[in-house]
Amino acid sequence: MNDIEISQAAKEEPITKIAAQLGLSADEIEPYGADKAKIKLPVQGDTKNSKLILVTSINPTPAGEGKSTVTVGLGDALKRQGKKVAIALREPSLGPVMGMKGGATGGGYAQVIPMEDINLHFTGDMHALTEAHDTLAALIDNHIQQGNELNIDPRQVIWKRVLDINDRALRQTVIGLGGRTSGVPRQDGFDITVASELMAILCLSKDLADLKTRINRIVIGYTYDKEPVTVADLKVAGAITLLLKDAIKPNLVQTLEHTPAIIHGGPFANIAHGCNSVLATQTALKLADYVVTEAGFGADLGGEKFMDIKTPVLGKTPDAVVIVATVRALKYNGGVNKNELETENLDALAAGSVNLKRHVDSMQQYGVPVVVAVNRFTSDTDAEIAQLLDYIKTELHVPAYDTTVWANGGGGALDLADAVVNASDQTSHFKSLYQPDDDVVAKMTTIVQKIYGGKDVVLEPKAKRQLRQYAKYGWDKLPVCMAKTQYSLSDNAKALGAPTNFTIHVREFVPKLGAGFLVAMTGNVLTMPGLPKHPAALNMDIDADGTITGLF
Repeated sequence: MNDIEISQAAKEEPITKIAAQLGLSADEIEPYGADKAKIKLPVQGDTKNSKLILVTSINPTPAGEGKSTVTVGLGDALKRQGKKVAIALREPSLGPVMGMKGGATGGGYAQVIPMEDINLHFTGDMHALTEAHDTLAALIDNHIQQGNELNIDPRQVIWKRVLDINDRALRQTVIGLGGRTSGVPRQDGFDITVASELMAILCLSKDLADLKTRINRIVIGYTYDKEPVTVADLKVAGAITLLLKDAIKPNLVQTLEHTPAIIHGGPFANIAHGCNSVLATQTALKLADYVVTEAGFGADLGGEKFMDIKTPVLGKTPDAVVIVATVRALKYNGGVNKNELETENLDALAAGSVNLKRHVDSMQQYGVPVVVAVNRFTSDTDAEIAQLLDYIKTELHVPAYDTTVWANGGGGALDLADAVVNASDQTSHFKSLYQPDDDVVAKMTTIVQKIYGGKDVVLEPKAKRQLRQYAKYGWDKLPVCMAKTQYSLSDNAKALGAPTNFTIHVREFVPKLGAGFLVAMTGNVLTMPGLPKHPAALNMDIDADGTITGLF
């Protein structure tokens, strides 16, 4: 059976029973039907004795490597061993669901359910974020239309509109056409919802009051005198916050093996900070002894951002890091065409394994124990698996286990679970990658050299001008969120393996003061993806009985 058929055949437990596993009563959740619920805030509990396991990965192929699948399978394995476990994941975006990568609920017998609901509209969080973001956009343009008391320069409005689907035609738009009653004409554009600063803010807020405070700090543009204009200046933070009053509450579902899963927030790691919400992770830590969470794409993106952006807000560092590797991704990094990855190629596997080494080295710099999970695909040969495990043992000197969670659920990760428990029991010596007082260029240079394995950072003229301007505003020492291709350690998607001596090119910055960081746009990374030639949507259907097919 395929993923959706496995999901549809599952026997779900009532969500009240899943909540009870975490010590939540029926009065402490808000059911969305029988199998989904919002968790009411605040949640009582102590996080100091809970173990936090971060799952990240190597640089993936375009199809992804099953990081969510391993996360779910590991959580199920820990539950099989009698541990009190909660899984904390991000919410899927309709962009990749309808595009190329597919959903984000795991796969096979290691997935969260109800898979169709989670991958589609779920509890409406993505729609609430989209509406809140675009309400702010409408209020900005209305302010300009109605006299422009704040002296906003329409040419310097940086708050784009958003949509939760890949739509390349909306990357650049012109709005306000149609005469005086239709607004002030200006150039605009759309980002995908998961790139919205509101998404980042939702995922970094500690409560509703913090959410409102952060929304007030959002910079929406500049005046004709080049002074920043914030949401506080517009006096609309209350209206934007109330649109997110339900979206801020974490969502509770379950895995196929009935392990509690808290799914909340969904920023992409290549153009945003790539981690689920602080509230979801804190909630899981308060309610469970072991929390398995993930960070998007590779350790160079989501992994680094979890450590340097999320951890300071969360107030808890990971007790262990699991890096997911696949034979096919390492062969891809070794130069094999993506259409030939199912053919055994030991030479390419050996050549591409340097990519795994780079990620292991980068995560070890934080002083946290690292374990490698080799996510086995049916096309992997015994010789390839044996070679990879031997390389990890003899060259990288970290624990590594062949996992088969897609086929066997939690039973395919029992050895991995043992290793993770052992690793999390070790004394952690977490150390930050950079210091808060380092300037933006120093922080980026550190990331490039210590995480990517590169040489330097070069700022294009626009980025240089922006940094000079930001220094005047006191923004020049904010944390940095690197927007970079997920397919390479460099900013060139075709530079696979573990390139060295390369330079990262920053073309511009986007200030996100509500989130608390600057986004550095590198290479040709886009904040509004496009659909592929054969989008996944072409394979989807629904029959007269409401049965969905083709969703994966």
